[in-house]
Amino acid sequence: MSLTQLRENGASKPVRPVTAQTLLEMKQAGHAITALTAYDYPTARLVDQAGIDFILVGDSVGMAVLGYESTLPVTMDEMLHHTRAVARGVERAFLVADMPFGSYHSSAEEALRNATRFIKEAGAHAVKIEGGRRRADLVRQMTEAEISVVAHIGLTPQSIHRMSGYRVQGRSLEAIEGLYEDALALEAAGAVAIVLEGIPREVATEITARCVVPTIGIGAGPACDGQILVFHDLFNLTFSSPAKFVRRYADGAAFFRDALERYREDVTARTFPNDDESYHLSREVRTQLETSVEDNKDPLELLASLEPAGRA
Repeated sequence: MSLTQLRENGASKPVRPVTAQTLLEMKQAGHAITALTAYDYPTARLVDQAGIDFILVGDSVGMAVLGYESTLPVTMDEMLHHTRAVARGVERAFLVADMPFGSYHSSAEEALRNATRFIKEAGAHAVKIEGGRRRADLVRQMTEAEISVVAHIGLTPQSIHRMSGYRVQGRSLEAIEGLYEDALALEAAGAVAIVLEGIPREVATEITARCVVPTIGIGAGPACDGQILVFHDLFNLTFSSPAKFVRRYADGAAFFRDALERYREDVTARTFPNDDESYHLSREVRTQLETSVEDNKDPLELLASLEPAGRA
């Protein structure tokens, strides 16, 4: 049930915010975790009110909203800007912010400083970083600094050049064992959840079974503890061929395109705005204006002499 439905039904108890502990309890109870990206206030409101458990302000904003060809150009300032906007629209969901490429790669000190900004300045509940066991020490340091971390392994978009494109990971026995080691090392370091992207279903199933913390899948099959998609993919707003794992639930592009074309046609035909969509002078001022015209007085001088209260 969505937050809106709960309010309309007069629910007496406030809706409990989702926390890292909530996600863990959902995994333990076998309840699927729902996750989605959001990049601005209105979509964050919609996603949160729909009852989605986990909202990610992904660096995918670069491709979905900012027009970049990959996530690599996205900056800290851009991510903080979008995270602040999303945080204003979230009441219930667990809010996670992606740390962009370059924000945690140079040193642990810089990474901690940047992660702190997402929590302190932007209102995120956790940060997400990409990479396997080589990030375990950083995850441990962030956890010790009271910063919750969501890890991300498998197909990691920030490694697009090293991976030679967006390729499914974990197809060989060696690669599979590496993913198992990555997941367990990140969990041991304190990660509160692990995103599994672009890996075979069978591998994700085994990782999910081995891990205590929840796994969130994207292109990793149905056995993960939760699933995440990019908001714009869900509504056909990415204007490109979708990945295999994307299911489009509505054609937002067609919806908006139709409305835009009808708006253009109405303006061109001068049927918008109509009389009901226009403001009018009060009857008193209209009478005075008509009288001034009959007496050959300047209507503009008359309007300028009227008290503001006389205008409608």
